[in-house]
Amino acid sequence: MTMELDVPENEPEFEDRTPAEGTGRKRGRKRRRPRPRWFVVTVGVIGALLGIIVATPLTVGLRVWYQARQDERPRSDAIIVLGAAQYNGVPQATLKWRLQHALDLYQHGVAPRIVTVGGKAPGDNFTEGDSGRRWLIRQGGLPADKVISVPVGRDTLQSLKAVGAEFKRLGLRSGVIVTDPWHELRAKRMASDNGIDPAGSPTRSGPSVQTRDTQFHYIVRETGGYLSYVLFGKSVHTPEETIKGVVPDNTGTPSTPPSR
Repeated sequence: MTMELDVPENEPEFEDRTPAEGTGRKRGRKRRRPRPRWFVVTVGVIGALLGIIVATPLTVGLRVWYQARQDERPRSDAIIVLGAAQYNGVPQATLKWRLQHALDLYQHGVAPRIVTVGGKAPGDNFTEGDSGRRWLIRQGGLPADKVISVPVGRDTLQSLKAVGAEFKRLGLRSGVIVTDPWHELRAKRMASDNGIDPAGSPTRSGPSVQTRDTQFHYIVRETGGYLSYVLFGKSVHTPEETIKGVVPDNTGTPSTPPSR
């Protein structure tokens, strides 16, 4: 007896199709060509430069903000008061706050002497340094031999170069710099570059700390000023340090400035 098996004519041939389909998919893909080396290098360099351009000002701005919050009072050779506006020999608000703060540091024994700094604008009869010295002696009650005037400089760099030379002449080394909070980082760097071992004790009152908008403005400006000095060796002129007040302040002691 013979048995016959019927094989379906349309039975799928799995073993043959699967490799064919797989092969078809591989052939359908386009192989990506690697980017040229010069392109990769160029993109990497541009990305690095953009990162530096963005990160550097932010880092410096944070340093300005951080230094402004420090109050460093090590025992030092002198307290250095950076110049600000005076009117006919009378220190105006910003300078008086600095002088008062320096007087407080002196009375707490931070240093045995105070150095006042700053020249004069064209047409002025008095320098910022001499005006500050006179105030400390007359209103502050300090002995004349405890206050040294360095009446030189129309910007921070000029003044600190002159102070550095005076320190060298007198055999002094360390100094606590009194200025506005946002100015401390740049002033300390300039002082260090001129042979002074600096610390920073900023004022906590005055026009530069009145509002958050004012503080932000000063931080941005000082960030640019610090970078200008570090990169190009130039000092950014600070108008508020030397400009005369619209209404002269003739009082002998600091008073709270009006809020804006």
